[in-house]
Amino acid sequence: MKDIFTARTLILALLSILFLFLLAGCQTSTKNGALTADEKDAQPILVQGPMPIEAQNFAEKLENVEEEKSGNFVFYKGTVNDYPVIVMKTGKGMENTAAATALAIEKFDPLAIINQGTSGGHDPDLHVFDIVLGKRTVNIGSLKTGSLEDGEGIAPKEWIPMDLMASEGSAGEDPDAENIRYFEGDKELLAAAKSVKNTHEKGKVVEGTIGSADVWNNEVDRIQWFHENFGTSVEEMEGAAGAQIAKAYEVPYLGIRILSNNKTNDGEYNPDTAETNQEYVYEVVKKYIASKAK
Repeated sequence: MKDIFTARTLILALLSILFLFLLAGCQTSTKNGALTADEKDAQPILVQGPMPIEAQNFAEKLENVEEEKSGNFVFYKGTVNDYPVIVMKTGKGMENTAAATALAIEKFDPLAIINQGTSGGHDPDLHVFDIVLGKRTVNIGSLKTGSLEDGEGIAPKEWIPMDLMASEGSAGEDPDAENIRYFEGDKELLAAAKSVKNTHEKGKVVEGTIGSADVWNNEVDRIQWFHENFGTSVEEMEGAAGAQIAKAYEVPYLGIRILSNNKTNDGEYNPDTAETNQEYVYEVVKKYIASKAK
């Protein structure tokens, strides 16, 4: 009888030890590999970068990374501090960005979107490595020309804004469409970005207006015209398109752009700015995650 009791006790002890090993293994795999159920259910934060140089550095910081492709778009799905984050290489330009943003929202239902990358300066007080937080984003390619006949020339400085979102009718006939449409950056994302600005030591971090268009402006007078009439701090080719789609889906959105060059003050192009901006945006994302955990 004593031998039977001893055997049973030994079996129970072995089963208990085995259970503890299995439990520890599950916890380890959750921490270093598979996501927990809560992490899978959480809405991801989406970080957009147009070119490989503007997306890869952040993607390399993700943990538990899986790569997914849809059309020309690439998604790097992973985690930051155990929270789901997706880095998306959107491709350059307004059309790519609009399509990429709509696709990502439909597929992943993101909690928020940060569109980030490099930009050209419009403000002569800004310099290479300075970062602009998009308090506003505007499409500077949406313009209406004057009415001139054959041989009367062109007058770009007389062009006026064209707001395609003013109504569903013709923007050419609607007087309300002759206004500038600004997309406001999300206040919570903006607050998170401002709270970590001291982590960026290569330049200053300021709030401003990001201008977007499928145009590369190299005429200083033209750049100054946009700065004076639209209030632009920088220009790039994606942000306003993403902002318009995010607004349609009511998803919080913020543009964060670093100056890679500034023709207004002879700031020469520096490709290292792309990596620097991603380092800063990584800090913004961590801060935003922490703010949502409170």
